[in-house]
This record gives sequence, structure tokens and C-alpha cells, in this order.
Amino acid sequence: MRKHWLDNLRWTTVLLVLFYHVIYFYNNKGVFGGVGGFGDGPQYQDVVMYILYPWFMPLLFLLAGVSARYALENHPAGEWFKSRTRKLLVPSTIGLLVFQWMTGYFNTHVAGTDPMAAVQQPAKFFIWAVSGTGPLWFIQDLWLFSLLLLLVRKLDSADKFYHWCGKANIFWIILLGVLFWVGEQTLVFNPRPESADGLYNLYKPFFYLIPFFLGYFVFANDEVQERLGKAWIPLLAVAAVTGVALIVTTYGQDNTLPPYLSSPLNCLYGWFACLAMMAWFKTCFDRTGRFAGYMTRSSFGLYIVHYLVVASFGYMMKFYTQLPPFAIYLILTVAVFTLSPLLYEGLRRIPFVRWCVLGEKR
Repeated sequence: MRKHWLDNLRWTTVLLVLFYHVIYFYNNKGVFGGVGGFGDGPQYQDVVMYILYPWFMPLLFLLAGVSARYALENHPAGEWFKSRTRKLLVPSTIGLLVFQWMTGYFNTHVAGTDPMAAVQQPAKFFIWAVSGTGPLWFIQDLWLFSLLLLLVRKLDSADKFYHWCGKANIFWIILLGVLFWVGEQTLVFNPRPESADGLYNLYKPFFYLIPFFLGYFVFANDEVQERLGKAWIPLLAVAAVTGVALIVTTYGQDNTLPPYLSSPLNCLYGWFACLAMMAWFKTCFDRTGRFAGYMTRSSFGLYIVHYLVVASFGYMMKFYTQLPPFAIYLILTVAVFTLSPLLYEGLRRIPFVRWCVLGEKR
């Protein structure tokens, strides 16, 4: 029986990612990427980043781990991994050359100038393609984790660890947040500008591996989901309180730096937010409809294509119009939520391109 709450939580989180990128693109808090803010004054809309960033990507990895468990219960491991390779690795490699290079073009112009003016083609094209990876780091990580999962499963072919994890009560579920904190300690706290440290801190492989495996071994258990669902109100309350405390005490800081991410308060809020969202959706949103069904099918594609809309429209409005900030935010938000589905629907109807960009066979 399909768990609609799981689907609903996944596509809702993807929509939050889309909105986050609208705000992030114009942030003035020093967060890497985007084109900068509108002056040095306070941008209170940036609070969206503080609300979402501590938990929405860990939650997507956690849900991916749960989904991997369900998929492997119904499909042979080799068939599943072949599907994962087409869905995850193809769009984040071949898709860069076919589609995402356009995103890379705007990513290399974030300062309003062309830093590669002296670079000749085709070298410039390949730089654009790599720079166009953008949010696709998520699916690159996910493909690697899927490969590691197949190796780990061989160590526990009888699934004893999975069934043992299913006995966890709410106390132990909450205590698993310590692993959330441990994962954040694996970041490079003083990244060297001339190294790949910044790239490592973006991908955060050891940190994101933790929620993925927790999803597979712990939260895929029906018993754990039931215990979580019964505590949805207190979990939401604690998440709200810790979130407010985090924002009040840290607003204005770069909330993507390792010292910020590894702080106990950030980890506490991030973990409780993940638990609260799962518990809330398990209890209140375990149903579907026409819109929910469409979003379940298309949210992955929206994630793949949306950043081109953000980067292109966001860049052009910042440097080539005199629109006030409110109008820019409004137009970009509308563009992302309307043009991304249209772009996705167009690409999925083009043979071969849909395989390259979306990882879809037909």
C-alpha cells in the first residue's frame, strides 16, 4: 500500500527548495552563490533561509532512504541500481552538457560580468557545464549513497539490524539527533580558498549519508512511523521553539558556514524539524488527489530544471531592470512556480533529451 504522506512530504519539500532558491539568490548574508542583495540594509525576507536550510535537504535524504527500502523490497537490487543510475547519474553528468550548461552560463556571471571573457570555446562551454551542476549535487550524492547501500545490505542480508531499529521508542528516535550533530562535525571548518574544501562542504557526503541510512534502517519501519505520528504536536512545538531561538540569536550570520551548521542549537532545530515534518504529514496528510498525484510524479523533474529559471530570470532582473526588490521577488517566485512545470513538461516530451536531462526512458 502506497504511503501518500511520504509522497506529499517529498514534493512539499521540493517546492520549499524552489522558494528557498528565490530568496537565496538575492541574499546579503554572505551565503555563496546568487547575485547578492539589494544594498547593505536588513533583508528580513532572508529569514526564509534560516527557517529552511537546517532541515530541508537532510529531510530529502532521509525520505530517499525510506523510499530505497520500499523499492528494494519489490525489485531486485541490480534492477533498482540500474534505475537509480539512469534517474540520478545520467541527469547530473550527461544532462550537464545537454541542458544545465545554460544554468552554468548565468552562474559564471553572478557578479554581472563575464569572468571567462578570455577563455575560448569549447573550453568555456565545458566550464559552463560543470558550473551548471548547481542543485544537482543532491542527486550526485544520492547516487553514491545508493551504491554504498548495496554494499551495506550484503553485511546484513537477514535484515536483523533493520528489525532491531524498528523497536526504537520516541526517546531513542529523538536521541538519534546526536548523529545529526556528529555529521556536521565532519565539515571543513577552515576551508582553503585554493582547494576543494568548499566543494566538499557543499556536498557534505558524510553528513547527508547519516539521514539516508537512518531513513533506510529506522524510519522505514511502520512501527517507528506510528510512534512518531503520535507525537506530532509536541515535536512541532519543540521544532518551532528551537527554530525561533536559532533565528533570534543568529540572524545576520552566514547560515551555511561550518561553525554555524555544527552548533548544537542548529543541529537541535534541524533534527526536530525533520521529525516534526514526518510526524505531521504521517498524521494529517496521508491522502492524495489530482494535484498531489501530479506533484508526486513530477517533483523530481521540477527539481532538475527549476534553477535555470531562477538563475536566468534572477540575473536579468537584477542587472538589466530598475524594478524594485518587491517586484523582483514576486516576478521570480511566479516564474519559478509556473515556468518550471512548463519547462519540465516540454523536456519530457522530447525523445533522448528526456533521458539525458530527466533520466526518463519515456
